[in-house]
Amino acid sequence: MEVQLPLTTPSKPLARGWSIVGMLCFVGCLNYLDRIMIATMRESLVTAIPMTEAEFGLLTSVFLWVYGLLSPFAGFLADRFSRSRVIIVSLFVWSGVTWMTAHATTFNFLLVTRALMGISEACFLPAALALIADYHKGTTRSLATGIFMGGVVVGQSLGFLGGWIAAKHYWYTAFNVFGIVGIIFSVVLFFFLKDAPHKKASLKDKRGPVSKNKVNFFQAVKYLFSSGSFIILIVFWGLLGMIGWMIIAWLPTYYSEHFHLSQATAGLYATGYLYPVSLAGLLIGGVVADRLTKRNRRARILVPATGLLVAAPAIFFASTTTAAYIAIICFIFYAFARIFSDGNLMPILCMIADKRYRATGYGILNMFSCIVGGLGIYISGTLRDAHINLSIMFKVAALFMVICGGLLFMIKIKYDDAKTS
Repeated sequence: MEVQLPLTTPSKPLARGWSIVGMLCFVGCLNYLDRIMIATMRESLVTAIPMTEAEFGLLTSVFLWVYGLLSPFAGFLADRFSRSRVIIVSLFVWSGVTWMTAHATTFNFLLVTRALMGISEACFLPAALALIADYHKGTTRSLATGIFMGGVVVGQSLGFLGGWIAAKHYWYTAFNVFGIVGIIFSVVLFFFLKDAPHKKASLKDKRGPVSKNKVNFFQAVKYLFSSGSFIILIVFWGLLGMIGWMIIAWLPTYYSEHFHLSQATAGLYATGYLYPVSLAGLLIGGVVADRLTKRNRRARILVPATGLLVAAPAIFFASTTTAAYIAIICFIFYAFARIFSDGNLMPILCMIADKRYRATGYGILNMFSCIVGGLGIYISGTLRDAHINLSIMFKVAALFMVICGGLLFMIKIKYDDAKTS
């Protein structure tokens, strides 16, 4: 068992740690851009490769299923081998698959490329977050994680480029361009992205130096699930994923039906502020958590918990108001405060799990979030078919957010984030 030491103020991270964050931030942007831009070019794609609506939806579903189910094992690869090399190989392969997608001529070919993209992209996020945690210890970890996740948010917001480029040129042009960009950048990373140097074990640490060769997948899973706090974190992240996907999926419809807005206006209200506000929430939530950690070792737990307790009443009031501008303000509060959890999830995991199993642990969390999130979208759609009002579903979402906030308070710190990281 890893030795627990008292909290002390860590030294400032080396400049290299921030350069790592910058490089991974760009890769994170590419990661999400490559995966979602197919959804923005439906008309161009269906014209070129005829398919039904169900088949078009299956292109995203297959990616999500493969991505989620393989996330635990993909995370284990980053714990077992070099984190930086796993990231580089992942980027190279999924960029190659992105380029290959541009050469698809049949629906089945497209389906295979989406499955391959799910496999290759699953390896990136756990490895990247674990590598950032290796470089950033103590009072910079949440901000570093927030900046990286900000790259992911930017990638999501740039998804429209796929549809825009498809309309201006061809459906496959964007896949060609971004696939080549990713392949080139993977070569750049080969020379500049390195694992964090590991300090030699303290004399008090009976485990001796950490050896990645000793990491075993089933041992890692057994270790993680033996922790009550990790199980709580799974329930927390799964519920939050369900809430988040449900709100994103149905928010435009809610604006349209509840306030009698046009499709274009409802879509603008639902997405126009979401990404900028979320990006601000990631950065501010990271800074606040890092600063408060100097005085309270539970700050990285308390900040996202507080954010959820702010987001919950915001969603509740948004579901009850008859004024569109009040709903917009409420959803802005939700988008800002709810995302504190994203920037602090890996830092929380670092406080409850052995550093040998961080990427595996995040992969497991990612798997549950994808599975439960997809289930949440399906259930909410079923409730819509049963004529259940979206206002009721949003009120239930607010209740679940309160539960998620309460779950965070139940987590017990096992490892000293500043000294044992």
